[in-house]
Amino acid sequence: MLELRTSEARGQADHGWLKARHSFSFGNYVDPAHMGFGPLRVINEDRIAPGSGFGTHGHKDMEIITYVLEGELAHQDSMGNGSVIRPGDVQRMSAGRGVMHSESNHAEGSETHLLQIWIEPDQKGIAPSYEEQHVPQAQKDGRLRLVASPAGTDGAVKIHQDARLYVGLFDGDQAADLTLAANRLAYVHMVRGSASVNGQTLAAGDALKLNAETEVRIRDGNAAEVLVFDLPQSF
Repeated sequence: MLELRTSEARGQADHGWLKARHSFSFGNYVDPAHMGFGPLRVINEDRIAPGSGFGTHGHKDMEIITYVLEGELAHQDSMGNGSVIRPGDVQRMSAGRGVMHSESNHAEGSETHLLQIWIEPDQKGIAPSYEEQHVPQAQKDGRLRLVASPAGTDGAVKIHQDARLYVGLFDGDQAADLTLAANRLAYVHMVRGSASVNGQTLAAGDALKLNAETEVRIRDGNAAEVLVFDLPQSF
């Protein structure tokens, strides 16, 4: 079963310094029909104005993945981590039993464009932890590159859930297939550009939910950047 969710159908927020689009219910955007998909709880597309950001705030029992598309994002947390992530970086923070952090765009005259992803963990109350990896563009070109997984091997960050996140870049005749095991869900988010996914045309911001499908098929990319989530039905 396939379900298309267009970019325009997403929730939105404009706080002046932050413009956001919400794939699932978040903050003041509440839609009972879109509370998540499997353990995937949040995909926020955020644009942060120069010299602004999220002040220190807390999280608990959530796997948080940040993927920067343009600009840079400074991160500090109560575990003692401080870094700046840029396009190609994948950051993972396991909030566990509790963590405080801040995220800021310190660049002058340059907006930060990013995706923040929340995945519910398969266990609660673990020690909070942090990790980041850089994934070169060449490793995503014309293929689905694993960037987050339970094992956290081969350059992927480790998440505490039986879920996997792939990123790919597709243009022209480049194509990729991802086989799905039985009783798995898949969620495809078109970051930019466009492509055909299982026969459905997706443009930037569109998403496709797959339930009881055997594979994800990506074809006919036009400067496409794609996220593919392989998810458990129950967790």
